[in-house]
Amino acid sequence: MDESTIRAQLADLPVPDLRYFPSVGSTNDIALSWAESGAPDCAVVIADEQTSGRGRMNRHWITPPGSALAFSLIFRPTPEEVARSALFSPLGALAVSETITGLNLTAQIKWPNDVLINGRKLCGILAESVWQGNRLQAVVLGIGLNVTPVSVPPGNLLKFPATCLQTELGSWVDRWELLVTILKEILTWRPRLGSPQFMQTWEDRLAFRGEEICLETPNGVALNGKLVGIEADGGLRLRLADGSEERMLAGDVSLRPAS
Repeated sequence: MDESTIRAQLADLPVPDLRYFPSVGSTNDIALSWAESGAPDCAVVIADEQTSGRGRMNRHWITPPGSALAFSLIFRPTPEEVARSALFSPLGALAVSETITGLNLTAQIKWPNDVLINGRKLCGILAESVWQGNRLQAVVLGIGLNVTPVSVPPGNLLKFPATCLQTELGSWVDRWELLVTILKEILTWRPRLGSPQFMQTWEDRLAFRGEEICLETPNGVALNGKLVGIEADGGLRLRLADGSEERMLAGDVSLRPAS
């Protein structure tokens, strides 16, 4: 695959520009730099191999050659979207889950933005921002989706069970057709960012809803309780054993099922 072929694949989408790399450290790093130097809205960075990709909380995300989708989409938020900028990350998760559903698989979203199949992580998403003073200039949405078994790290390196699309489907998948579909879904859902339909669909796909979970904060505090649902700003509601509720903001915690 080369850049000209990918451009042809995306020709019918409103993607004004793209950069393709056979190998790169992190597509988000490239996209952030490009955003700072004037990349247009909906420009995309794509890599066949990613050697130092990042997930939430600085976790490493490695993409072996030819095994996965690794791309970053640059948004120039409208004034209305600036107020909802925390929802760009679940926008990516919702688009991926819609794509997976279209393949007759059941996808769930592990708050705030991982996509699961059969309780195993298929896709990770990282949203990062470019600021000028106190003004939001751009949001970079990085998406890494496991396609072939090679993309799944060994079990001893995983904090959460993982899988890939080909294993779950039992058949070969064209990565670039998958990319086109995910981008279409992102562009379809973007105008509904934060709408009742957006929030309800996200909550309907929420993994572990109504189940006992453990929320681990960066400072090591663990909260056990029942996952109730999502707040309008994307925060998570957790009901504790005493009946009180805690509200967590996206990006503040690591979530796992209660043991």
